[in-house]
Amino acid sequence: MENAETILNEFRMWLVNKGKSNNTVKTYVGVLESFNEWLLSNEASLKDLQAVQIQNYLYFLEQKQMSAGTIDKVYAVISVYTKFLQKPQLMVNIVKKEVIRTEEAPQCLSDSEKASLLKEVLLDGNLRNQVIVYTLLQTGIRVSELCALNVSDVKIANDSGSLVIRNEKGEVDRVIPISKELKKLFLVYFEKEKKNAALDPLFCSSVKRRMTTRSVQYMLQKYHVHPHKLRHTFCQDLINHGVDIQTVAKLAGHRDINITKRYFKHIEVNLERAINQTFA
Repeated sequence: MENAETILNEFRMWLVNKGKSNNTVKTYVGVLESFNEWLLSNEASLKDLQAVQIQNYLYFLEQKQMSAGTIDKVYAVISVYTKFLQKPQLMVNIVKKEVIRTEEAPQCLSDSEKASLLKEVLLDGNLRNQVIVYTLLQTGIRVSELCALNVSDVKIANDSGSLVIRNEKGEVDRVIPISKELKKLFLVYFEKEKKNAALDPLFCSSVKRRMTTRSVQYMLQKYHVHPHKLRHTFCQDLINHGVDIQTVAKLAGHRDINITKRYFKHIEVNLERAINQTFA
């Protein structure tokens, strides 16, 4: 029987080759080490894993009164491990304790926090970073979508501008109008960075390569903000200014309208004003 340590090391390298971060690799391997200890105590092994063992381990965690969130994480890691084993079918009929999702609205920047962020990135003097922050705040695109942008995806006319967002196949997913402020920033950025070739990456690292999601996240750390928070702020700003839910969902690229509904949780509804505005 192959040594468990060998299997864990092979799994670790497999994760690294998949581009997982050091923290993710450490977490996944740690979860699997605990699973392995349980398997050994039940005269089983990671190499010859069976579906019934996975199911019994999840039941074991429930009996130990582990939270649904913790069990969900273990389930996800074991699911990845079965793909490493090339046996994803092991997870087909596995059941787990459902995670009760909270109904809290996503965390967003307040107006003062947003102003402070924009001031900080402006004083920093890095034009690329400034354009990235404004783009995330004023278009709400995902970091992966930002990194995939080419120069040709920024459309600028005399009196308008837009951003073309594409899916993983390169097909147009949606087109987002950009503000006059962001349009001016793009024009300055194109001029200073000599961005001309249509298929050139819109945002590059210091070594002139297309920025990755990780490099954008790392860059934003210096401003003490996470990209998800900028996306949430974009959606919340639209809701706060009375934009309807279908429009917000379309701009944000939400496939499920229930995701968009989260931003309405703490909006105070003035029913009297709604009637007066409609029928006055």
